[in-house]
Amino acid sequence: MKNIVIISSSIRNKSNSELLAEQALKGAVSAGNHAELVTLKDRDIRFCKGCLACQKTMKCVIRDDVAEILEKVRTADTVVFVTPIYYYELSGQLKTLLDRLNPIYPQEYNFRDIYLMTTSAEEGDEVVETAVGGIKGWIACFEKARFAGIFNGGGVNDAGEASGRMDLLKAAFAFGESL
Repeated sequence: MKNIVIISSSIRNKSNSELLAEQALKGAVSAGNHAELVTLKDRDIRFCKGCLACQKTMKCVIRDDVAEILEKVRTADTVVFVTPIYYYELSGQLKTLLDRLNPIYPQEYNFRDIYLMTTSAEEGDEVVETAVGGIKGWIACFEKARFAGIFNGGGVNDAGEASGRMDLLKAAFAFGESL
């Protein structure tokens, strides 16, 4: 049994990426894992100040909702970052969270496998290349972690559109089962 945390970074109501994340969560649980979906929607997540105090204290000087999320990431075996693709890149909310996870760097952490799950209006591998690069850049700072794969749910744009795409919902469930 793995401890899996799925971080959904969309802040849109009826988000396609969160709909697929929920299916991945169901798949992970059905495979016998402990899995949790954490959404950044309605969370207070402020920008990193770049002070690097966290490298000495192993915690951030900013008091917001990141400390709780950070601990879930640090103690998970597997992390799935979920993002809508905006301008061929990670959402700003996810990038801000990644920056704020800096206190993990000097600590022990459990995660080994890092996945990226995306949704986008366009389909194709080229749509997510830059976003994959962003995640791989974060992973490069954690020598025991690896980029384990991607689920690209392309072809959805309007809020909630993924709910009518049984092919995507089933594929997201299967992705969750394989984590």
